[in-house]
Amino acid sequence: MLDGPLTSEDGRPASFRDEIVSSWRRCKLVGVAHAGEDVPYQPNFERPNRLLRAAGPVIDRLAEQLLGSPVSILLADSEAQIIDRRPGSPKLAQALDRAMVAPGFHYAEEYTGTNGVGSALEERRPFVVSGPEHFRDNLQQFTCIGSPLRHPITGSTEGVLDVTCRVDETQELLKPLVLAAVREIESRIYADASRREQMLLDHFLRAGRRSSTAVVTLNEDVVIANTAASGLLDLSDQAMLWEWACRLLGNRDECNGEVRLAHDVVVLARATRVGEPGATAGVVVEMRPRPRAPSPPAAVGPRTRRDPGDNAHGQLAGRSIATARLREDVDAAIAAGGPLLVCGEVGTGKLFVATHLYRRRADGEPLTVLDARASHDDPVAWMGRLTSSVTSGATVVLRHLDELVPRLAARVAGVVEQAAPTRLLATARARGGHDEASRVLDHFPISITVAPLRYRAEDIADLVPALLAPDATGRPTPRLQPGTLRTLTSLDWPGNVRELRAVLTTAAVRSLGSDIAHEHLPPEYRSPRSRSGCTSLQRAERDIVIEALAEARGNKQAAAERLGIARSTLYRKMRLLGIDKNRLPINQ
Repeated sequence: MLDGPLTSEDGRPASFRDEIVSSWRRCKLVGVAHAGEDVPYQPNFERPNRLLRAAGPVIDRLAEQLLGSPVSILLADSEAQIIDRRPGSPKLAQALDRAMVAPGFHYAEEYTGTNGVGSALEERRPFVVSGPEHFRDNLQQFTCIGSPLRHPITGSTEGVLDVTCRVDETQELLKPLVLAAVREIESRIYADASRREQMLLDHFLRAGRRSSTAVVTLNEDVVIANTAASGLLDLSDQAMLWEWACRLLGNRDECNGEVRLAHDVVVLARATRVGEPGATAGVVVEMRPRPRAPSPPAAVGPRTRRDPGDNAHGQLAGRSIATARLREDVDAAIAAGGPLLVCGEVGTGKLFVATHLYRRRADGEPLTVLDARASHDDPVAWMGRLTSSVTSGATVVLRHLDELVPRLAARVAGVVEQAAPTRLLATARARGGHDEASRVLDHFPISITVAPLRYRAEDIADLVPALLAPDATGRPTPRLQPGTLRTLTSLDWPGNVRELRAVLTTAAVRSLGSDIAHEHLPPEYRSPRSRSGCTSLQRAERDIVIEALAEARGNKQAAAERLGIARSTLYRKMRLLGIDKNRLPINQ
């Protein structure tokens, strides 16, 4: 009935089909437990609109035909997360609930073992798993028949359609039923893609006829550019331009603004929505480069090494408003002189910014970095190193100064007061603590804040080459494919730049030096959604509010006026969107 039924002994399969053997081996390699019952769950998730548009009507019809039968219909996305379930009979629905086979749960093999959803994705073909063929014990009561849903044009896997029933209620017609439904859904994907791509082409040709500027038409998967646009756009700009257009358009059909592309190119752009009401097919973007101001003559003097994290003009890399504000603050701090404190969340790059400041201010003196965490191990020796470094004329960076051993606070404050004003820098998470170590921070009159990466996702395209270059000695630095960049910019990055670097390093090893594709990312980073559960619209709204606050330098009234809303509404939005007023990408 199911391509070679299994015999079992003591509840364990004794003979396997080849595909089941391969799947079980994969499960054992990643450490899936037979008795495990935990399943990754994300209650708030983005539903892939393209897949739902194509699959929804087909699933609706199937559910109506199978109403009351002991068969459940499941739809999962390309990461094996269930996004829709039609449970069938009440008895089956209860069994599925107990096994956590429901929307929001992830059924990739590395999480839940051999199953109809994850194994179909892994094998990239229809896959049947029945009874004891399931790697996990709690799934062995079911028969699952899953098949990947492929995009007929791009060949990418859009998701999985699966039907599930109890083992003793398995029917031979279920597999043909699934395959017929898959063919219909894929046909609908093709028709939808063809219609949307034709709309994009029509608008592209229309815009090109009325304008001699650079024109690009794009959505998540398609990019059409004229010669002028191709000369302006880098590979990384495609994903960033789509994100910029979505963020600024919101509910509007047209918007204008400046966009910072790769290589520090700034363009004046107009984005126009393409599509029908409630169904955006893409955008048309018309661009012209913003005239550059004349560059001042280069100063004659000693040359300093430019760090990979700096751009071609020796500035901090990044195109976001938060990074532009950081550059301004760095310039102001250098002009002011004095001991300088760099604040920010863990992993944002505070030490990198501090060493950037050192290079900008240095007159050839050496640099010493002292970690205040080490003061807990040997306070006397650590204090001696600090004193000798300051008296030797070196520039000193006191890292993690807010974690200084409390009994050294008064002595360190004295050293700060007596040190040469431009020779002392420090990093800390934030001002405002109430312990003795935090009081040392008050002796740094000037401070700048490095914004969390979630507030400057546009910078990822510029950070990638800087983070990958040190490990690519003697060979070209790997680049991100547009879809990979789009996924990375949609994540929250609680570990900030440090976390991004770890992910990129892993992906670069997997790519073997070639461009980094989606499948090279660690599995938990392949889902193009915010891990906080925010939808695209919520992320766009949050970015707009943050930008208004940054432009107003934290003045809530001024930011509310920029947004055209009441101050009370701004506070409410900040609460709903999870914006911490104490950790904005500005210096308040």
